[in-house]
Amino acid sequence: MEHTYNPKAQSILSEIKKAVVGKDDIAAKILMALLAQGHVLLDDIPGVGKTTLAMAFSKALSLDYHRMQFTPDVMPSDITGFTIYNKQLGDFEYKPGAAVCNLFLADEINRTSSKTQSALLEVMEEGRITVDGVTRETPKPFIVIATENPVGSAGTQILPESQLDRFLICLSMGYPDVESTITIMERRHDSNPLDEVIPQASREEILQMQRETQLVTVHKAIYEYVAQLTEATRNHAMITLGMSPRGALAHIRMAKAMAYLYGRDFVVPDDVQETFFDVGAHRLVLGSKARVGGVTAKTLLQEILNDTPAPQITESLLDQQ
Repeated sequence: MEHTYNPKAQSILSEIKKAVVGKDDIAAKILMALLAQGHVLLDDIPGVGKTTLAMAFSKALSLDYHRMQFTPDVMPSDITGFTIYNKQLGDFEYKPGAAVCNLFLADEINRTSSKTQSALLEVMEEGRITVDGVTRETPKPFIVIATENPVGSAGTQILPESQLDRFLICLSMGYPDVESTITIMERRHDSNPLDEVIPQASREEILQMQRETQLVTVHKAIYEYVAQLTEATRNHAMITLGMSPRGALAHIRMAKAMAYLYGRDFVVPDDVQETFFDVGAHRLVLGSKARVGGVTAKTLLQEILNDTPAPQITESLLDQQ
């Protein structure tokens, strides 16, 4: 679906497009997650441009970027940092971990130990790091883009539902189409497209955009709509575990971010509908009937959307609130 973004968002996404071809919707959703102050899980196969996408965002938004390949030998201290005795200072000195940055790409998070996963998820949830009793705030803005490979399962530690719930959205880039593949090869013939990405916003501007996103108006009818959708996931015969209250809050945050990117200061039902799959699919646990029948979470969410009447939201109705 074609959308018109606000000028600042359009300039940012245009820069991302220089490096990542044919994935405009994915880039927009990640920008929404950043503005909603949430984190992203990319459930995807290797080699489709996840690292390039993260690096393009770091350049376009002037963000300090770190990447870590999660392997079984990665320790929690690699994420959070550690203190070491400095003989010259005569005191202990803090050495920052990989998560001390603005944008942290955690590659194949499901291939490390559950203890290391928990360390990262704690940083994501709290936005701060505690080492040897001293708490330090992560730089602002702060976003984690974690990836996991849905194909290979050998040597992996599957994220439990309570940890999946910490991610604001879950996305999948997928393979590019033939035309996009040709464009990718042509662009990389003798140069790196990432070198062409020009910063379009400072960290201070991103923080201001986050504050403006929080101020987007949400009518009570929208809250009721999201609550009804959430409740429907809990009562569906093919769903064992539906969306939590955290999921409902995430849904509202993403809907507000979508409205902001589209240049509106109020949420409409379309914002709720277009973010429902990204917010909800990874939070569901399907029953045995769905698994045996090959029914996917997105299929069930679409069914719930079809069965739940959407409210009619107009600017005049918002003025009456």
